[in-house]
Amino acid sequence: MQQTLLYVARHTLEAYLCWGQYPAWHAEVPALSTPRAVFVTLRTRSCGELRGCRGDAHRHFPLIEAVASMALAAATDDPRFPNVTCAELPDIHIEINVLTPLQRICPNEVEVGRHGLMIVKGERVGLLLPQVPCDFGWNRVQFLCGLCAKAGLSLLAWRAKDAQLYAFETEQFEESAEAPESLA
Repeated sequence: MQQTLLYVARHTLEAYLCWGQYPAWHAEVPALSTPRAVFVTLRTRSCGELRGCRGDAHRHFPLIEAVASMALAAATDDPRFPNVTCAELPDIHIEINVLTPLQRICPNEVEVGRHGLMIVKGERVGLLLPQVPCDFGWNRVQFLCGLCAKAGLSLLAWRAKDAQLYAFETEQFEESAEAPESLA
């Protein structure tokens, strides 16, 4: 299943960015046709810099369609970066995170490296994947503060009574280190 989803992500990017086509994906296999929440992260192979990341914490679409949609959104709809181009694709490394359902959690129950977190406070929402605090060397409190910053909240907003904190886990997988062959 992982290799199939990585193929779907890469083929979707190549078809759209190089040929202006959006492939239709359908699967009869329950694991691929069940609605799941997904995040797709794009990094450069050459230096590992973030190039785009998009996802949806809610299960709206079959997994195969969600991966295709979020891969394209990571390449073309992350406001932090210019759109990925066809010429860049050989240097793009794809990582996929399939999320478990969101569960309410108390701040003292958060496990760094295991949980991803989402905070909702008023109109503000922020989400960080489980690997983010590990990448930055954060402890639990730093993770919670970083989550609040991501949501545009004060760093200690996670302590507020009206803040809703959710945890999830992910199945994370990525392409191999070598550059992929063109699908053309």
